[in-house]
Amino acid sequence: MEKNLRWDFPYPSRRMPVLAENIVSTSQPLACQAGLSMLKKGGNAIDAAIATAITLTVVEPVNNGIGSDAFAIVFNGKELKGLNASGKSPTTWTVDHFSKYKTMPLLGWDSVTIPGAVSAWVALSKKYGQLNFKDLFEPAIQYAEKGYIVSPITAKVWKQLAVMYKKNKFPEFHETFLPTGRAPKPGEIFKNPDQAVTLRKIAETEGESFYSGELAKKIVDHATNTGGMITLEDLENHEATWEKTITMEYKGLTLHELPPNGQGLAALIMLGILKNFDLSQFEPDSPQSIHLQIEAMKLAFSDAYRYISDKDYLEFNSSLILNSNYLKKRAELIDPSKARNYRYGNPQSGDTVYLTTADANGMMVSYIQSNYLGFGSGIVIPNTGISLQNRGNGFNLNVGHPNQVGPSKRPYHTIIPAFVTQKEVPVMSFGVMGGSMQPQGHAQMMIRIFEYQQNPQAAIDAPRWRIMQGQQVNLEPSFNRESKMQLENLGHHVYNGHYFEFGGAQIIYKLDDGYLAASDPRKDGQAVGF
Repeated sequence: MEKNLRWDFPYPSRRMPVLAENIVSTSQPLACQAGLSMLKKGGNAIDAAIATAITLTVVEPVNNGIGSDAFAIVFNGKELKGLNASGKSPTTWTVDHFSKYKTMPLLGWDSVTIPGAVSAWVALSKKYGQLNFKDLFEPAIQYAEKGYIVSPITAKVWKQLAVMYKKNKFPEFHETFLPTGRAPKPGEIFKNPDQAVTLRKIAETEGESFYSGELAKKIVDHATNTGGMITLEDLENHEATWEKTITMEYKGLTLHELPPNGQGLAALIMLGILKNFDLSQFEPDSPQSIHLQIEAMKLAFSDAYRYISDKDYLEFNSSLILNSNYLKKRAELIDPSKARNYRYGNPQSGDTVYLTTADANGMMVSYIQSNYLGFGSGIVIPNTGISLQNRGNGFNLNVGHPNQVGPSKRPYHTIIPAFVTQKEVPVMSFGVMGGSMQPQGHAQMMIRIFEYQQNPQAAIDAPRWRIMQGQQVNLEPSFNRESKMQLENLGHHVYNGHYFEFGGAQIIYKLDDGYLAASDPRKDGQAVGF
């Protein structure tokens, strides 16, 4: 694939790709360096990924924490393995309990499912790690204990989110993350000594404290005292599961995503629909190409929102919705000259952190970890630094829907790692964080890099689109004016959003010798290597 890659950079950018034999790319520089330090100690890409993920809970708390969920796709040198470390709902989450709501709660205990990130760190380390598990925590513990200098984009998001978590409703959040009464400013030092103590306990017990020991009891006690329904049995019964990826062939390559409950299926559907069109006849940023991509994504989401759920509640196997005949029929609904609204089809039988790492021995890791919205539910376990995610908001209240809220279910998940192979040989590990932007971002990276041969850094730098409700399309302001006007003429309701709304991409692309890593200028992060 390397010979097809272009080395021009046509978009305004503050970054160049990093080329090295061992590499880490993520959204926060200190976390990047933590991962790189493990590679320099003799660890592998798994050790680097875990150390990066743990450090991100400290230095980028606006998007993830110890109480997050996580997913990963790993190339272990021979084959791909998928890991689903998302948590289930508490066993006491009955339909009747949620009958008082008109929509799923976004904050508070009724948005908290069992946090799975810690189980991801443990599972990955036990299966593939080379370094001692405790060693992977050293950088994060040091930053939590001694403090770190807050980076500018993280500080900006911190300030915006602070107003959402009211002090009278979430006092522990204010004590932990707003100890001076406000969010830290860029360049200020922030410390979280309680989090350092918690990370030590997790490291020393290999996660046991979090799911059945001292930390678990603190989580349950706080739930009991403040209206939560999580029990010790819920935590003890949590497990991360190893799963086979689901795939779509595109341009002679294979895009791998994790199966539902994640939304990676939507990216595969979109690419499967676009295989019925010849995008190469259009320029990458042309309205004709973007229009077809937008319409295909709308069709993909119409099916994704209807059918994705916990795998035990799926109405049919994912392979049916990826069937080429079904996707061809869906493609026939697209009018190249007009934007449309779509209903879901009927297949017949027959704010998030992403990181990627790679090492000189060929191991590559695609890993994503997230609270969902900002700091998550607003629930912080006293004196621990543990902020709990709000993934329960991914359920719905529609009676009979496969993703209807209920006990011991995994909700629809937005966070999705991705991986590309060619004839089972690794080509690219990547992700684009940011809610519903994620499958849209995955597809846009695939099209730019493999349809238009753009350099991964150029693909990241390029302006993005994001479909919203109905005919609404959010275009990054850097889109050229002519394309914007022509999309409006096709019937799209176009507006320009803030760069925060278009996610953050990180990519590692396999070269003949070593790797190329690209990192998104929309985030604080970077790619580093040696």
